[in-house]
Amino acid sequence: MISAYFLPLWQIILEAPQYPEGLGMKIWLDDITGNVDQINGLNHYIGMKHIIVDEFIEFKILPYVFAIIILIGLLTALRGSLTWLWVWFSFLVIFAIIGLTDFYLWEYDYGHNLDPMAAIKVPGMNYQPPLIGYRQLLNFVAGSFPDLAGVIVGIAGLTAGGVLLYEQRLKRKSTKLRYFNTQADICNPA
Repeated sequence: MISAYFLPLWQIILEAPQYPEGLGMKIWLDDITGNVDQINGLNHYIGMKHIIVDEFIEFKILPYVFAIIILIGLLTALRGSLTWLWVWFSFLVIFAIIGLTDFYLWEYDYGHNLDPMAAIKVPGMNYQPPLIGYRQLLNFVAGSFPDLAGVIVGIAGLTAGGVLLYEQRLKRKSTKLRYFNTQADICNPA
């Protein structure tokens, strides 16, 4: 989880014949890097708002949210408690749902709320990149995927989910074994 402070969480890639090397943006906990100025220049022609990091409240609060997730994770590891693992995992799942929903709404806003005075207008066209995957947008192919820190955070979440499932299964087996041992004691008194 700490990797999110040093590596990008998400990436958006734009590919087109006039940009054979592609254009891309890397989304970090508190910043967006890459070809942001070039993308803003292109987006201006189709009426999209400029992407300005300071206008995103998310970049101000995400470092703190991740710090809370990390602290709960450390507390969970120190206590070795299955209950705390459920708390941490639940917090991570809720954060992922809220984060992906917020990102989708951000993409929707940028892709649909276009300036009516834009130089290029295509009736019925929106320019929302996909949440995950690829989408054709005029002569561009837009791709949106987790980047390295996003993959690491996803693996951490899947690992925690796997541990919880494994522990639940062990608990059920232990309960069944106790039940059968108790039944055997009842049926075969000494």
